[in-house]
Amino acid sequence: MTGRIDAHHHLWDLSRRPQPWMDGAWADPIRRTYTLDDLAPHLAAHGIHGTVLVQSSASRAETAELLAVAARSPVVRGVVGWADLTDPGLPGVLDTMPPLLVGLRHQVQDEPDPHWLARPAVRRGLAAVADAGLVYDLLVTPRQLPAALAAARALPALTFVLDHAAKPAIAARAWRPWADGLAALARLPNTVCKLSGLVTEADWPTWRPADIHPYARHALDTFGPHRTLFGSDWPVCTLAAPYETVVTLAETATAHLTPDERAAVFGGNAVGVYGV
Repeated sequence: MTGRIDAHHHLWDLSRRPQPWMDGAWADPIRRTYTLDDLAPHLAAHGIHGTVLVQSSASRAETAELLAVAARSPVVRGVVGWADLTDPGLPGVLDTMPPLLVGLRHQVQDEPDPHWLARPAVRRGLAAVADAGLVYDLLVTPRQLPAALAAARALPALTFVLDHAAKPAIAARAWRPWADGLAALARLPNTVCKLSGLVTEADWPTWRPADIHPYARHALDTFGPHRTLFGSDWPVCTLAAPYETVVTLAETATAHLTPDERAAVFGGNAVGVYGV
């Protein structure tokens, strides 16, 4: 038994570096340092025995710090860090990384070019990620799903982990083209999806579970329970809901699954995808 795993959370220390994406008053509620000690009570309350810690800034220094946290804690099973995909020396950089590095991620959602993932230098970097035996977390929005689909088709040896189900516009009750793009990506065998980050795509003060469940169920239906991973997106999720509510939402969305399927979503798939 692997136990439950939260496959997506963050930690940051604002005394070391700013988080550039915190670019307005909307981020004030989470504009502080978050440590593993802050997260530990939530994990214990929900029987979560392991986590995957994910980068939050485009910084190799931050990645080194996250790896140090993981090395000190048996709870953090792996780190999805950051490195410059366009760096010609990326293969050498990855060769120096410890085994606790299980994947890379870049804030593709913030790139002005919706076809950033199609750039030759980026594609070479993604190929280097595959060669290093790592996975790639896709942080994209619906407008970048076509480029994500093309990249996943072009690199069948690389496993792409779609963060936050590609961030559907739940607050606007938008369904297409997100739903079609998600289904197209799910048809590729080298893709998986995180059931994470959906509460912050809803209207923060007024959302209800019924607003989110159709999007969560579509992700589950298209990727299937053996290619879907639970992640809290803590502490970002607390902008819209506490950790406990996020877990309850995921449990409700997966209540129709068999016990083995739920165990896969809440831990087994993270072991298989990240090797943690």
